[in-house]
Amino acid sequence: MSEKSFMASEPEVDKKWYLVDATGLVVGRLASELAIRLRGKDKAIFTPHNDTGDFIVVINAEKVVFTGRKLDNKLYHRYSGHIGGMKEINARGLLNKKPTEVLAHAVKGMLPKNSLGRRQLKKLKIYAGGDHPHSAQKPQKIDIL
Repeated sequence: MSEKSFMASEPEVDKKWYLVDATGLVVGRLASELAIRLRGKDKAIFTPHNDTGDFIVVINAEKVVFTGRKLDNKLYHRYSGHIGGMKEINARGLLNKKPTEVLAHAVKGMLPKNSLGRRQLKKLKIYAGGDHPHSAQKPQKIDIL
């Protein structure tokens, strides 16, 4: 007898909305938990080649913390494409300038590097303050250690 493995297709997956308050949470630990939920690895119907994950709204992204000396030593690079066009900024500067980019960058690095990963990243909504425009979706609040 050959048993077939269950493969979930995207239309039959029930995608829920979750709300996470990032106040006082460590960036890397939060990012790994968000990546797991965006991919759907926390569900029994996880299928690697389909998007089985949920939508996540993160508020208070400006209040995330780094451990150790990462706030001053961790560098983020961007390149304009021109000669000598590499810019770098440390974590403290990026947290002050664009607080949502710190968390988005960390989560993006933990998702697959293909079109599926890009689609999954679009389900992550990050806001610096405590307000968000997704109250119509009734996101369920979850606590992440």
